[in-house]
Amino acid sequence: MIVIIDYGAGNLKSVKNALDFLGADSLISDSEEDIRKAEKIILPGVGNFGDIMTSLKSKGLIEVLKEEIRKKPYLGICAGLQILFEESEEAKGIKGLSIFDGMVKRFKKDVKVPQIGWNSIRILKKNKILDGIVQDSYFYFVHSYYVEPEDKGIILTKTDYGIEYVSGIAKGNIFAFQFHPEKSGDIGLRLLKNFLEIV
Repeated sequence: MIVIIDYGAGNLKSVKNALDFLGADSLISDSEEDIRKAEKIILPGVGNFGDIMTSLKSKGLIEVLKEEIRKKPYLGICAGLQILFEESEEAKGIKGLSIFDGMVKRFKKDVKVPQIGWNSIRILKKNKILDGIVQDSYFYFVHSYYVEPEDKGIILTKTDYGIEYVSGIAKGNIFAFQFHPEKSGDIGLRLLKNFLEIV
């Protein structure tokens, strides 16, 4: 069973529909028991970093997520990537999950913010989550902020939008991307299928 974390907002139904299309057994839930029982976890964050962390805290999910993300396959989408880090310029004073050291920063004013639409990824290294996905593949993005990990070894993909920023990370069982695979057509479904096949 894959649990899609319900924090009260976000692109939950689109992710569920994509998983249904792929024949995956999934559940949208904010239950600690479901999260602990889950084989895999997906957090498809859409919205403000602070609002997401506040919602997770109010639902009592911070500690269980910190524990379970370290133990089982996790896929973070958009803000589901950003909350893995310590804090964000979007919500100063509110801590993220701090799974990884680093900051979430806002694009500077010389580019249109938010970035909305299709953009390509530059793959920095091989990883099973990207099996069958070629260099410069296009995915769908909607965001105003990007992550700056302290550990450059976790960086999987980068994307150019005024600057070259980190658009994907991977370490062990943890995978997270700034783009939306569930909105990225066949190439996004391929990435989700790869995640389903990870043991």
